[in-house]
Amino acid sequence: MRNDRHLALEMRKGGKSYNEISKILDIPKSTMHYWFKDLQWSEKIKDTLTEKAVVLSKKRIRIVIKANKAKWLKWREDFRKEAKNEFSELKTNPLFVAGLMLYWGEGDSNLKNMTRLTNTDPRMISLFCKFVVEILKVPKKNIRAHLTIYPDLSENKCKKYWSNEIKLPINQFDKTQIIYGKHPTRRLENGICSIKVPKSCGFKEKIFVWIDLFSKASEKRV
Repeated sequence: MRNDRHLALEMRKGGKSYNEISKILDIPKSTMHYWFKDLQWSEKIKDTLTEKAVVLSKKRIRIVIKANKAKWLKWREDFRKEAKNEFSELKTNPLFVAGLMLYWGEGDSNLKNMTRLTNTDPRMISLFCKFVVEILKVPKKNIRAHLTIYPDLSENKCKKYWSNEIKLPINQFDKTQIIYGKHPTRRLENGICSIKVPKSCGFKEKIFVWIDLFSKASEKRV
């Protein structure tokens, strides 16, 4: 028999948890459970400790959410500042202007999504790839492609076509989406291609800033 049960009992009455008592007296929690399992007041202490733990947990979660939000806002602001600093040098670059206008008209406008552009014209897709590599400084190996085709089109043939046209290896093409409808006819000979840059919300922040600055600069010239 242990001779420190009375100490554990006093600590438990004082509102200590099993973990706290175990740490101080080096008593296994299983032993304390055996000692206190039939004591109603001990169960009430357990309920109180649980309620406190829940409250503390919610407070910690709120603190973490607030910290993450502040970090995210700073991250976005850093990209916007960088875009403003780069604009004066880039605004006369034909590739910059062409890629920017292309994304303004055809790109994904949802800030939460990755940087993505979809079109049926390989010249547009190829130009945007060049914009991503040379202006956004994204390694070409990080670019992904995605095709949307009708059932009567050959997936392999379409992939080879787009891979050759935009100079992107087939292993950088994600799973093809097949459109099944009432009339699955060959409406587009080579399907629709989407170019996307994973984990690229920061690049989209820059693009949106550039579009806004370009628009304002154009208004001044008119």
